[in-house]
Amino acid sequence: MDYVYVGFWQVRGILFRGSAEELLLKVRPGAAPVLLIPGIYENWRFLRPVADRLHALGHPVHVVAGLGYNRGTIPAMAALVENYLLAQDLREVVVVAHSKGGLIGKCLMTGTTAADRVSAMVAINTPFSGSVYARYAPTRTIQAFSPNDSLLRRLGDNLGVNDRITAIYSSFDPHIPGGGQLQGATNIRLEAMGHFRPIGDPVLLQAVEEAVGAA
Repeated sequence: MDYVYVGFWQVRGILFRGSAEELLLKVRPGAAPVLLIPGIYENWRFLRPVADRLHALGHPVHVVAGLGYNRGTIPAMAALVENYLLAQDLREVVVVAHSKGGLIGKCLMTGTTAADRVSAMVAINTPFSGSVYARYAPTRTIQAFSPNDSLLRRLGDNLGVNDRITAIYSSFDPHIPGGGQLQGATNIRLEAMGHFRPIGDPVLLQAVEEAVGAA
């Protein structure tokens, strides 16, 4: 069911290419800006259920088109987000990220000139401690999620921003057998199972809404 879900949203993103600009219209004055960071091999439309929920609450929801399907390295993708925040002069931003997107978000919060523009992050099923399966992957893109990866370990050792992160993770995630919890963060364990499927779960959407509202 997890792969059926991701397949549906990947195809939907190709066939129904809704504009990101509409997520910046009809917003509530004073509502915190939200910036979406999808996971690896995902574009921003994969997070459409989250985007629609937050936009309906009046938040301006930003996407970084240059991320594409998020195939680049974590620092390279963080630099693209950094440039977007600076170019748009966004402040007090809440990052909402899925999987690899949460690692990019933490890199953004700890190692870029736009770090102080991010007030909080909500990370969904992010492999903060890596995945033991990554070391067997045939590509460097996936191997970067190994628990032994030097960048992943540096991000893990940096605890300074963890108290501004809400980590939401599934009760069972086939891609992250160790779970998506993060030391020092607000950790929320869902009853839902899967790596992708929880994105459309009403319980997940409610948890994201509450975390963004509390940021």
